[in-house]
Amino acid sequence: MIYYFKKALLTLGLIGGLVSSQVVAQKKLFPEAPGIVSYTYRNQFAKDVPGTLDMIKGQGITDIEFSSLFKQTPEDLRKMCDARGIKCSSYGVSYEDLVNKTDEVGKTAVTLGATYVRVASIPHKGAFTLDNAKQTVADFNKYGKLLKDNYGLTFIYHNHGFEFQPYQDGTLYDYLLKNTEPKYVSMELDILWAFLPGQDPAQLLTKYGNRYKALHMKDLKKGVERGSLSGGTPKDNDVILGTGQIDIPAVIKAARKAGVKHYYIEDESSSSVTQVPESIKYLNSLKND
Repeated sequence: MIYYFKKALLTLGLIGGLVSSQVVAQKKLFPEAPGIVSYTYRNQFAKDVPGTLDMIKGQGITDIEFSSLFKQTPEDLRKMCDARGIKCSSYGVSYEDLVNKTDEVGKTAVTLGATYVRVASIPHKGAFTLDNAKQTVADFNKYGKLLKDNYGLTFIYHNHGFEFQPYQDGTLYDYLLKNTEPKYVSMELDILWAFLPGQDPAQLLTKYGNRYKALHMKDLKKGVERGSLSGGTPKDNDVILGTGQIDIPAVIKAARKAGVKHYYIEDESSSSVTQVPESIKYLNSLKND
């Protein structure tokens, strides 16, 4: 009888501990490990791909968006990631490669194990125009369909700031969203490149909801003026998440409601190796209201 009583108490204790840990996790706004954009560690990858992947794994990160193959074959890069339990979920390419090397891009992304193919800029001279936007819509719809139909990949576009030129009652970014086919064109929101031009990243996530599949998580140094549509800012204006101007908790809450699955840290600064661990600590410290 005593034995069964002790066993029952032990079981209750285990259940209680499990419930307790679940409650703690529920209280956290961002309990999981974020992903990473390879560009964050571009200098390290250029010198030592396996060592950089080891560093990433050591930070608890298992989700990566590659913006370069770093002189590796897709097959070798995939093997190195697989050996470390790291998943390449997205593969970033240039607009030109999307258009001119669609099949090569598709095959590479599939070999890497990616779900998404990402483009992060649109070629244009001077200010981004309606004509630029119209050509972009046509290209994105066409090549997004090819990637989906031929390779089972989802195309995503990453904003870079210049798309927020005023147009009618909104911006040319709105034009891109409204005129691209949701079936073939999704979005990755770079929150800094929405915030710097004067937009509210959380409001964009609320407005366009499930069009967003991924985020680039970054923060803008305090004191940097907003309103620039240049698509450029010094790289060291990227600071540790939570120490800059962007309301990160509001962005995450809106992203959760939108169904965003991938939260990639992108830190372009020269201090990314020391800043990224601090950004992860910050994310994991956030509490649900």
